[in-house]
Amino acid sequence: MSTEGGHGSAMEPLLQLRGVSKYFGPVQALTRVDLDVMTGQVTALAGDNGAGKSVLVKTISGLWEPSEGQLLWEGEPIHLHSPKDAETTGITTIYQDLALCNNLDIVQNMYLGHELMRHLVLDEGAMEKAARQTLTDLSVKTIRSIRQPVESLSGGQRQSVAVAKAVMSNAKLVIMDEPTAALGVAQTRMVLDLIKRLADHGVTVIVISHNLNDMFEVAERIAILHLGHMVASGPASDFDSQVVVDFMTTGRSDRAAAGVATAAAAKS
Repeated sequence: MSTEGGHGSAMEPLLQLRGVSKYFGPVQALTRVDLDVMTGQVTALAGDNGAGKSVLVKTISGLWEPSEGQLLWEGEPIHLHSPKDAETTGITTIYQDLALCNNLDIVQNMYLGHELMRHLVLDEGAMEKAARQTLTDLSVKTIRSIRQPVESLSGGQRQSVAVAKAVMSNAKLVIMDEPTAALGVAQTRMVLDLIKRLADHGVTVIVISHNLNDMFEVAERIAILHLGHMVASGPASDFDSQVVVDFMTTGRSDRAAAGVATAAAAKS
């Protein structure tokens, strides 16, 4: 077992999937998936379209319960019956649409559904102070005012607000679905730096991405799905772009490093 370094120095899994399968009638979307998500590290989840990434994320997020298998959180079995269960556990998922309200400002979005009250009225001062401090802690410096409407923000700034909202909810695991999709170079740089800072703050991150350059820049571990099977996982340093493409497109690679756990090895 590899003991590669990283932000999660204890090298303990925060989340483990053991034999997770998911059926939709006769369609099997996931087949006996095993995955360790290490505490305080960034894990990139890769796979071609239809590989099962979205199904896996929605299972971890509590949207769908597994048909078979077990999820463990900090070593203990958990049963997530809803996204609210996942959020209470400490799992926040940031989808591509970000689920932000364009007509509300940054503070209102960050506290939506969790507003602070004082003497039966909104405590605007406390919310502004905490929102500003969270953005500062994450080194988000491009936002002009925390009271500006979200609709006025760039794509990278919107991602920053969504991440800050997750941090304020005390998320231990943040799942980001294609966070750099449709972003320009400068905005992509902002989001990648933000992902690194999340890990620096001890937050565990799963990143779904089709961009291999982004994946290798931020991830300490890589896990690859192919047709619903987890075909490879291990330290990012044991992969290169061609090996990732091999696994994504065929489910196997003759060039994989010895440290990469593969589906073939698991069956042997």
